[in-house]
Amino acid sequence: MRHWAFRLLVSLVGVLAVVLAVAYVLQVYPRRVPHPPLKLARGTLVLRHARIYVSPTDPPIDDGTILIRDGLIAAVGPEGVGHDVQVPAGATELPCDHCVVTAGFWNAHVHFTQPRWAGAEWKSAAALNAGLTDMFLSRGFTTVVDLGSNPADTLSIRRRVEYGQLDGPFIYTAGASLYPPHGIPYYLRESLPKWMLMMMPQPHTPEEAQSIVRDNLKAGADVTKLFTGSWVERGRVLPMPLAIAKAAVNTSHLNGRIVFAHPSNLQGTRVAIDSGVDVLAHAANETTGIDAPLLNSAIRNNMAMIPTLKMFITQEQFPERIMLPVYAQVRQFHELGGTLLFGTDVGYMTDYSTDGEFEALGKCGLTSTDVLAMLTTNPAARMSASKREP
Repeated sequence: MRHWAFRLLVSLVGVLAVVLAVAYVLQVYPRRVPHPPLKLARGTLVLRHARIYVSPTDPPIDDGTILIRDGLIAAVGPEGVGHDVQVPAGATELPCDHCVVTAGFWNAHVHFTQPRWAGAEWKSAAALNAGLTDMFLSRGFTTVVDLGSNPADTLSIRRRVEYGQLDGPFIYTAGASLYPPHGIPYYLRESLPKWMLMMMPQPHTPEEAQSIVRDNLKAGADVTKLFTGSWVERGRVLPMPLAIAKAAVNTSHLNGRIVFAHPSNLQGTRVAIDSGVDVLAHAANETTGIDAPLLNSAIRNNMAMIPTLKMFITQEQFPERIMLPVYAQVRQFHELGGTLLFGTDVGYMTDYSTDGEFEALGKCGLTSTDVLAMLTTNPAARMSASKREP
């Protein structure tokens, strides 16, 4: 009998050791070195005869030259004696006759939650490069903000990009999102395995929220993401308690990081405003009560918005009659002087095309100049509080 009990104990210890080893390989080891030094290209590169938009509002430079030295732009403008750009001998020239050049685009709302990113630490560069090109680089995105994914996957991808092992964008990440108590959205509960749901932070007290944010930032997060309004059931939004949201925001700000919020409706938007959130990760898709005074309050608090209109249209399958109030909300936010950032929720969305987002932004009355600012200068300025020097 004792021999049987001993063998059972050995078996249980062996199973536990295997489980711990698997957890280490899949979840712990991939999170090492969350912020490696960025490896910039070496040498001098020149682009000639380009139409260059130095900013969304300045007139373009026709037939201009861009000089890039060691991965950083050194000069932009007309080339030659008496002009701003002097190209040194031996520079590598990238053919660019009649091309249009802007700053690299930002996608300020992405996720690495599709199966193609699972176990990114161990996947081949060829497989990951194909995904990064399809999802980001082919759309012009050179910087993205991950607003909630498995950190083991996001940190692995970012580290391999920054080491020069992958061709991908610069990645900011929120690490693990924070949800209200008992507030994981129904669409995540329906799609994710139970072990992953158990790892999702749902702080019940301000002190717990502070601890989670500190741990997130220590583990490599650049921003914080809160679900100030969570669709816990179809037709019902659960707001995050204001005290918990304030604690998370204050801790993030004390560490020089900005906070994004998923608002969903009027209550969620009010919690975001009252707690000092910096960016609404979506427009509110339940628009009742979202009016000019509320939006003005958000703008006075220097809050920006990422509309994510295509996501509502395609993923939530909103008909045009339901989208009209959302378009009106985005239009009013912009007309009141609010800052808009471009983001598509790609990764949660499996359709990577940006065409639908551009079309929807046009229905909000935004011009090409407005959209270019959303893609370039607006997110760059907003993310300066979380900027990392290479």
